[in-house]
Amino acid sequence: MRDLNFHHLYYFWMVAKEGHLTRVAKQLHVSQSALSSQIRQLQDQLGHELFTREGRVLKLTEIGHVVLEYAESIFNLGSELLSLTESGDFLQLRRLRVGSVATLSRNFQENFLRPIISEPEIRLEIRSATLEELLELLRMHKLDVILSNRAVVSDSSATLQCQKIAEQRVCIVGPPGAAARKFQFPQDLASARLLLPGPSSEIRSQFDLLMGQLGVKVDVGAEVDDMAMLRLLARDSGALALVPEVVVQDELHSGTLETYWVLEDIVEHFYAITAERHFELLPLKALLEKSRGDVA
Repeated sequence: MRDLNFHHLYYFWMVAKEGHLTRVAKQLHVSQSALSSQIRQLQDQLGHELFTREGRVLKLTEIGHVVLEYAESIFNLGSELLSLTESGDFLQLRRLRVGSVATLSRNFQENFLRPIISEPEIRLEIRSATLEELLELLRMHKLDVILSNRAVVSDSSATLQCQKIAEQRVCIVGPPGAAARKFQFPQDLASARLLLPGPSSEIRSQFDLLMGQLGVKVDVGAEVDDMAMLRLLARDSGALALVPEVVVQDELHSGTLETYWVLEDIVEHFYAITAERHFELLPLKALLEKSRGDVA
């Protein structure tokens, strides 16, 4: 029985992800010739070419893609092992590492995590970044869950599981008073200054489609991707804002803002994205089960 050389496989994995020998050689502090030699030995052992060259770029062959899938699984599992054992008190201290998309509502994040925030035996770690950056950390088992308002599909390198954990209705909010009570939808939108989520937002796409169907042209005062900033502008600008209700829940409760109109056909969905693991995180399981029940 042949033994697989994992050192060779690791070098292949790095080059397959980067697509460039020189850059990987610099990252690994080895010569380019040594790196090429290691990959050739892996190819000889497997009996297949793993790369084709297009100019200075290396492209995976069909069998190369298959080998990459195995390499991803092997080294992601290794990352999980290191993550599991890196802390001497891991078995005594329950830890939950959460990645949140940077533009996600802070109120939603707090609401989701509220059941464990005050638990003294749970150490909570929260990191914000783009969804793409967070997914890479999840695949390396440096995160336990990602909170996102965009769904993802499973891939072959690390089985991703995407669960809808909440949905929030979207409303138009603005300064409290008589204007809110007199507001008529959609005709009053034409004369209003609106604060909207950015063009990449699913909410914005739904809203633009609705305005097109109604034949209403709106005056866009600002486009804001960050829900925390949109919340502040809605509170302080005096303009009307299109937001998920959860974003301004405190302002609505205190009377700082008032709901002008609820857009029943527009909702924002929230998802928990996890990677397949070989052990169960009890704090995460409890949160997901509660959310699953809330959605149901």
